[in-house]
Amino acid sequence: MNIVVCVKYVPDATADRSFEEDFTVDRVGVDGLLSELDEYAVEQALQIKEKREGEDIKVTALTVGPEKAVDAVRKALQMGADEGIHVVDDAIAGSDAIATSLVLAKAIEKAGPVDIVVCGLASTDAAMSVVPPMLAERLGLPQVTLASVVETQGDQVRIKRDGDTATEVVGATMPLVLSVTDQSGEARYPSFKGIMAAKKKPLETWSLADLGVDASQVGLSVAWTQVEEAAARPPRTAGEIVKDEDGSGAKALAEFLASKKFI
Repeated sequence: MNIVVCVKYVPDATADRSFEEDFTVDRVGVDGLLSELDEYAVEQALQIKEKREGEDIKVTALTVGPEKAVDAVRKALQMGADEGIHVVDDAIAGSDAIATSLVLAKAIEKAGPVDIVVCGLASTDAAMSVVPPMLAERLGLPQVTLASVVETQGDQVRIKRDGDTATEVVGATMPLVLSVTDQSGEARYPSFKGIMAAKKKPLETWSLADLGVDASQVGLSVAWTQVEEAAARPPRTAGEIVKDEDGSGAKALAEFLASKKFI
C-alpha cells in the first residue's frame, strides 16, 4: 500500500509575517514550519501503517514550495514517514489553490500508484480547505473529508465527520483522497531516534519539468484569486476604564458592549 501525505511549509504564526510587493506571502524572509494541521495528516497516515502491521506500506511526504519548504518534509520524515518529495520551481511562486492542486496531482501521479492521499483540514496560512477536493477531482478519486476518526479494513476506509448537529459516517473504497481534522488524534513528537533516522531516508527534489507541467499553468499571473491590497494591523490602543464609584458601572459596561454590538 502506498500512502502520500501532502504537507505544507507555512510562516510561523508567532513570527512577524508580511507580504511581498505583489501581495504574495513572504515565505523566504520569515521563519517557517510544517503546518500544524498537516501534522495530523502525517499522524493518521502513520497510524494506518501501524494498525496494519505486517503489510507492506510506504508513507511518502509531499510538499510544494520554495527551497526552505523542504523542512516540512524533513519534519514528516522525523515523525516516521518513509520518504519525501519536494517540488520546487521559481515559476510556482504566487500560485493559488487551483495551480497548487495541479502540481500536487502531477507529483502524486509520478510517485506511482497510490492507495490513499492524506491531507490536513486546511493550511494554517490560507485556511481555504479546498485543495483535498480539488485533488480528488484531478486524480479521479473519491474523497472522504474532514475526518475526526479514520478506520480501514482491506480496501475500505470509513470515517466519522463531526457536524454542528450530528456525526456522519462516510465510507469509500481505495484509492481515495482523505482529509483529517485536528480532532483526529494528537500528532506525535519526533523522537531522537526518528530525527537521526530521517537523515538517511530518501528525499527527492522535482521541478515542473519533471512533472510535465508548463510554467504558464502556475504562478501569480494565472491565479484565479489574488490579494489586491493589504495594510499592517494598527497598534493596540489602551482600553477604556469604567469606574464604578456611584453604582453606575454596570450600566456603563452594558452601554459599551452595546456600542460594540457585543450585546
